This record gives sequence, structure tokens and C-alpha cells, in this order.
Amino acid sequence: MKPLMIDWKSKALEWDLEDPLASFRERFIHPPETIYLDGNSLGKLPHGVARDLEETIQKQWGQKLIRSWNDHWFGLSNRVSKKLAELLRVTPTELIVGESTSVRLFQIAQALAHTKCFPSRLVTDSLNFPTDSYILDAISKQTYDAPTVRVNYKDTLRADLNALKSKIDSHPGIYCLSLVSYQSGYAYPIKQLNRYAAANNSLIIWDLSHAVGVLDIDLKETETKAAIGCTYKYLNGGPGAPAFLYVDAHILKQIENPIAGWFGHARPFNFESEYQPASTIQKMAVGTPSILSLVALEKGLELTLEAGISKIRHKSVLQSTFLYELVTARLEPLGIAIESPPESDQRGSHISISHPEAWRITKALQKGTPSIIPDFRPDRFIRLGIAPLYTRFSDLLIVIDRLEYILSTKEYLQFTLEKPHVT
Repeated sequence: MKPLMIDWKSKALEWDLEDPLASFRERFIHPPETIYLDGNSLGKLPHGVARDLEETIQKQWGQKLIRSWNDHWFGLSNRVSKKLAELLRVTPTELIVGESTSVRLFQIAQALAHTKCFPSRLVTDSLNFPTDSYILDAISKQTYDAPTVRVNYKDTLRADLNALKSKIDSHPGIYCLSLVSYQSGYAYPIKQLNRYAAANNSLIIWDLSHAVGVLDIDLKETETKAAIGCTYKYLNGGPGAPAFLYVDAHILKQIENPIAGWFGHARPFNFESEYQPASTIQKMAVGTPSILSLVALEKGLELTLEAGISKIRHKSVLQSTFLYELVTARLEPLGIAIESPPESDQRGSHISISHPEAWRITKALQKGTPSIIPDFRPDRFIRLGIAPLYTRFSDLLIVIDRLEYILSTKEYLQFTLEKPHVT
């Protein structure tokens, strides 16, 4: 009996027509003849951002100069922070936007380590983003003269929750985990692990970088005590967009900012010789906010709130499932391996595939028409990022058609192994 033939094209076109978020695609700038599946690294440019930046540069900075601090800029950080707090369902006094993710992780990990509320050790796992591990290693070396404890798993597909819980049992302390793994897209059961950590005198700092803007995250409902993340991926904040830090109000009272900058002072413009921290999350501020980056971020945040995170997550699940099925049916027979969990509730918004020739396959995708831009991660991963606000089902089908052709004809052999600085 012959297997049923699936009309993938009809399915894709039907879903595109029925997509309640379809109109949001027109709110972004799209390079011609390009399919972009790298929104999990850098989101697209929303319409209106260039105009807002022009206004900020030419009129506010160029004409009004320092007067724009009072007229436009001083409250900008709080305004943007309030919108992100709404998205993550926390109070504005618990979340601040600014600095980089690395700085935010250093601040909260170092601050928590000095509270003595938890055993003095930092712990992470083998799925965490490398820069998080670098920060934790530096703190461990400088503060404890001991290495960061690591939970190692047998592969990159998903966390071994039993091994993770066993480590929490034997090594209580301050943990740092990425809610969505940057390699496989595996999504951790955040509430389950928060509760387990709390019951074992531990706290988890969650890195939301690959999750915020595509996962429906309620930091209060999930009993999250601390979180960090970037805003240039699914929130479309632009290159170098500011990061954020969330600290639960109860924890916030117990910590001090290890980088006591003037914007964290209760009265920064009194220029007092003694440092007195602000009483809210503002005490975790450091230096002068990056005004241009905050201006660029605000539009992407507004689009996410307007679309609704539940609708974004629903479409993300539909699209990642569609893509997973396409890869299984058409690319696995050609030597592609799927490196993401099959369960949609255990995935973020990217599907990882692997192949020994992943880099040259990536180059072949980029050089075709349309140019397809995925995300390569050494040494064998190709990440296909789904940004529901502008990715179409038909885009995903075209990508699979192109990959099928590249693999079946071995077109990738035409390309060298030479790599640029950023892949």
C-alpha cells in the first residue's frame, strides 16, 4: 500500500490565508527576494523605527540638545520597561531594561551570591549559552576560588530533568539556565523546576533570550524569582538592543547592586558623595541609558503586545510542527538529522537540523534565489528560526524545497569551507 501523499503546498497556502497575524508582516521591512529564518538571532526592522531614530537624532539631539533629557529621554527607560513588564506579567517595579545580558547576569548572580540566602555555589548545565557560562565561571573564580558546578547531559537535544534535579538535591545554590536552549530549541518546564529549586534551598536565574517574544511567559504564575534576557531577537529591538533584568520584589529587598552606578542612586541628580540605592528595581540600573537603542526597541515591543503573545505562541507551535513534519518526511531520507524535540510544548520557536556539511549547505541557501538566511552554529547545526509576526507557512515550504534540491544534487560541494567572522 502506497503512503498517503500530503499536499504540503495547499496546506501552507491555506494556513497563510487563515493566519490571524498575517497583517503584521506588513509592519516590517523585507529585503527583496529573501526568506529570513534568523529572527532567533536578530529580528527584522519594524516600519517606523528609522523615522523615530531620525526624529531622536535630528531634532531631539541635534536641535534641543541636553534639553531633550527632560523633554523626551529621562522617562524613556521606565516607559519601555513598563511595556516589557506587561508582556512578562510582572509589576514595573520589578523589571528594568538596559545594559547587556552579560552585565545583567553578572549583576544578579553576584548579588544573589552575596546575600548568603543560598549556598555559595553557582551551577549551570551543558545546554546553557556559552557566554552565561563565562560570566558564571568568572564570578566563581573571583568570589569562591572554585569552578562553576555543571550538569552535563549525554546530548544537546534536551535536559535530563532527573539529572538536573539530582544536582539540585546534592548541590543546592544559585542556578542559571536558558529557558530555551540555543542549540536544539528545547524548552524547560520552568514552573516545575522553580518549585523544585525553592523546595531545595535554591534559586534559578532564567535566561529568556531565546524565549521572550515567542513563548507565553508569566513570570509570576511560574514562580520565577530572577530572569534576564536580550531584546534583539524575537522582540525585534535591533542590533545591540538593551537587555533586561527581572527580580521578584521579595528577592529585590535582599540584594545589592554589585555595580553601584549613578542611575541606580535614589537621587542621581543630587550628585551626593554617598551612594544610596533606589528602593525599586531602579537600584539595579548602572550608567546612562542608551537612548537610541531604547527608541529602536519600543516599536518592536509595541507590535508584540498588539499582536498578543498567546496568538504568537499558537502560530509558532503550528509553524514549528509544520516544519518538523516537512523535515522528517523530505529531508531525513537525504541525511539531515533533526536536533529539536518532537513535542511542541518542549520547543521554542526554532527547529535545529544537522548535517556534516551544514556550513556549505548554509552558503548554498544564502546564494540561491530567493536568498534564504538561516542560522549556522558550529560545527553541524543549522537553526531555522520562526518569527510568527513575519514568517509565512509558504516561506517554510520554499526553504524545504530548496534544501531538498541542495541535498539531492549535492550543490553544496560548489562552495568552500571559508567562514566570515559572523555566521
